[in-house]
Amino acid sequence: MRTQTENAARVVVIGAGMAGARLAARVPGVTVIGEEAHAPYNRVLLAEVLAGRYEPDVIALPPAEVRRGVRAVRIDRAERRVLCDDGSVIGYERLVLATGSNPVLPPLRGLGNTLPDGVHPFRTLDDCLALREAVRPGVRAVVIGGGLLGVSAARALAECGAQVVLAQQGEHLMERQLDAEAAGMLRRHLEALGVEVHTECRVRGLRCTDGDTPAVRAVELADGYELEAEITVLACGVRPRAGLAQAAGLEVRKGVVVDDELRTSDPYVHAVGDCAEHDGTVYGLAGAALEQADVLSEVLAGRPARYTGTRALTRLTLRSPAPAPATAAAPVGGLDLAAFGDSRPLPGDDVIRLADATRNAYRTVVVRGDRLAGGVLFGDLAAVGTLARTWQDDDALPAGMSLLHLLTNDGGF
Repeated sequence: MRTQTENAARVVVIGAGMAGARLAARVPGVTVIGEEAHAPYNRVLLAEVLAGRYEPDVIALPPAEVRRGVRAVRIDRAERRVLCDDGSVIGYERLVLATGSNPVLPPLRGLGNTLPDGVHPFRTLDDCLALREAVRPGVRAVVIGGGLLGVSAARALAECGAQVVLAQQGEHLMERQLDAEAAGMLRRHLEALGVEVHTECRVRGLRCTDGDTPAVRAVELADGYELEAEITVLACGVRPRAGLAQAAGLEVRKGVVVDDELRTSDPYVHAVGDCAEHDGTVYGLAGAALEQADVLSEVLAGRPARYTGTRALTRLTLRSPAPAPATAAAPVGGLDLAAFGDSRPLPGDDVIRLADATRNAYRTVVVRGDRLAGGVLFGDLAAVGTLARTWQDDDALPAGMSLLHLLTNDGGF
């Protein structure tokens, strides 16, 4: 293929995910290189597409000029050029890596470099559409991983009529965000949707058919038990996509290391989103990616701005796939939960909890000194706005305030 060399663009962004699209919307004249054939979209809503609630065009982000279906294969830092798989060479004054993350493929027996038929990651819109094509009422589906992504996938598959089993290695669901009591309520809600939940359950391998195109037939657990599966979803977390940066000689630890101006070890190269590591943290969250893109847009415009980290709120809404009789464990309608900060108390912390079994509502906050350390709200989120703002701003709680008032509908203020 003939090599095409282009004049230097002021800013080139590698990656057309949420961070890259945000930069394109805020910085004039950006050249965005996007590996996916789709226009930029909101990854947070992929489970809604899988459930059939939204079509792909509904989750599209505001239009941006993107070179779709083009993969950057090498960064020439000496010449400040990006070499692409279509033969084009794009010069830059500033380069932004927004390469995102890859799904973690667990070391399972029967899982090689090529995924067997029926085994699906759940990270991109193409992953989502392939899974939606494969699912049908009554199909047996096993979701491996009980974090936010696994819970969302299990719920969406259940809404499609699949017989879903969720296998989680940890003690309870969404361990990073929820305490044991909230996780138990989430589990009961999923079970009311027809999802069979297994916790403290280690997956050992996949049993597949023989032949040139093996297909998954069962998921093998460490205790020898097998879960019959026609579809298996891998929701085992994500890993920063930093290979391009590493090959270019940039500093990479867990992710591409950046400073408070989102600058890498090369002053002409920045990184944002899931691939970036700031102050030892890789966030892997949409909120952090957007916040980093906003700060970087100011930096690129020559205005003073610094990124000091993100205090992110996790929210999840689960809906019942069909009306059902209300019970104490599974009321009619959906479920809302929100989690922020560290909901696991340390010695000396104050913990305040309110639970209402009749309304299937639960609230807990952890107070460390005179500040909120974290909290979980389940079912009734009326107080979440004030609590989240207090935590995000790291404001001191008013002296003499009753801690119980934190869990009233106005957050106690």
